[in-house]
Amino acid sequence: MSDEKNVRLGALEAGGTKMVLAVGHADGTLLEREEIPTTAPEDVVPRMVAWFAEREVAALGVGAFGPTGVNPRSESFGRVLDTPKPGWRGYDFRGELMRGLGVPVGYDTDVNAACLGEVTFGAARGLDVVVYLTVGTGVGAGVMIDGHLLHGMLHPEAGHLLVTRRPGDDAPSTCPFHDSCLEGLAAGPAIQAHWGAPAAELADRAEVWDLESDYLAQALTSYVMCYSPQRIILGGGVMKQEQLFPLVREKLAANIAGYLNTPELADLDSYVVPASLGGDQGILGSIELARRALEA
Repeated sequence: MSDEKNVRLGALEAGGTKMVLAVGHADGTLLEREEIPTTAPEDVVPRMVAWFAEREVAALGVGAFGPTGVNPRSESFGRVLDTPKPGWRGYDFRGELMRGLGVPVGYDTDVNAACLGEVTFGAARGLDVVVYLTVGTGVGAGVMIDGHLLHGMLHPEAGHLLVTRRPGDDAPSTCPFHDSCLEGLAAGPAIQAHWGAPAAELADRAEVWDLESDYLAQALTSYVMCYSPQRIILGGGVMKQEQLFPLVREKLAANIAGYLNTPELADLDSYVVPASLGGDQGILGSIELARRALEA
């Protein structure tokens, strides 16, 4: 490419309720964006193809809702898998975008894309091993190990890590699969089901955040022990309750109990941090997916 920094790259943050479309440059400059509702694929995908084609993108990066195929060597790569969303199960999402646009398409999960955005442009810039956790309507995790987004047999579902219920917490799990996973006990719907109001209306209820931080700290302890991340980034609507961060850090330290002694854990204020990039980490990670697809 004669002028790589001016190449127009497409980014698609494909969520369960809305699609965020953007065009930008490899340096993270965003030029334009649009949001459209996530409807049936035969309706929404042609609209997105037309939007990106009109803007003459050289490549597209997609951070897609899951579960979805992310292993390039698998027949399921780029396909939406066992989703309840009407019309999307088994849909060849990446393939249809490639055929419609005729450009390379990078593809990963939405939370992996967000992790990549933080590593490339944000709070984890330059690090090799990072966990990004989003706590909102659900709990999702993106994991980067040695500079590579973690896939394995599918992709990380660390939001469904089993945690130990606090004695006396008998509220039903909001996860239909697990009675005591992090998502079922700590996501936004779980908070509302437990306390009768959304998180944003419970900011002054200390007991809410004491319990929430218990479950988050348990999960983060497991991530520390299993992944050995250099930083953990917490995003999503629930984490807008900034009072959670000191509680989570304090309980994480108590859970580790001095077993690990590293410079990172000696400075938990810099180790467990809020998401950066003004909520654009998913879009910016998708820009980086597009850049990598074009380079490849």
